[in-house]
Amino acid sequence: MGIFITFEGIDGAGKTTQIEKLQDKYINNSEYKFIFTRNPGGTLMGQKLREMLLKDTEIKLFSTAELLLYMADRAQHMNEIIIPALKEQNTIVICDRFIDSTMAYQGYGRGLDLEQIDKLNNIAIQGVRPEITLLFDLSADVAMRRLDKLDKIEQEGIDFLRRVRDGYLKISKQEKERFKIINTEELSIEDIFIQVEKIIFEKLQCPVKI
Repeated sequence: MGIFITFEGIDGAGKTTQIEKLQDKYINNSEYKFIFTRNPGGTLMGQKLREMLLKDTEIKLFSTAELLLYMADRAQHMNEIIIPALKEQNTIVICDRFIDSTMAYQGYGRGLDLEQIDKLNNIAIQGVRPEITLLFDLSADVAMRRLDKLDKIEQEGIDFLRRVRDGYLKISKQEKERFKIINTEELSIEDIFIQVEKIIFEKLQCPVKI
């Protein structure tokens, strides 16, 4: 079986930059097979849903409709990408956002029922949970200063982002074994990447490949 790792954090925390650095270094240069994907957007259906959820300003989604679209993407993503990949030996699946994003953004951010979100997540993921979740943490104030062109979610504003960050921190306290928190506020991109590599390769029980 492969290893499933997710990257989480509020917009502007730098998680996608770290995934890109991992891709550059390890996609064709490792004894492990790295598979990089994102949720939403890892499948063809997901790409279309991502456009609707984050870009299409003509469509105003109600919170419950938004939640169910994320879940539809996740169910498709599991069957099409993640579950098949994890059946292979020496495979590391890195996913940009997963179940915790939905809890943080739609649950803590939008105020939807957390228990209902958890039930829907469990249906979508079919029992497959991340072994490690890297949470890239920083204040909402710094995150907003970092953001340039805002998508529909980011346009919700700083109070929304503060609720989301608070949600992530609460989730991480509930699952301390799974979460590894990296505070990105004062670290350089390279220093963050050193921590990312250390966490991943400690899980693999092997030294970082330079």
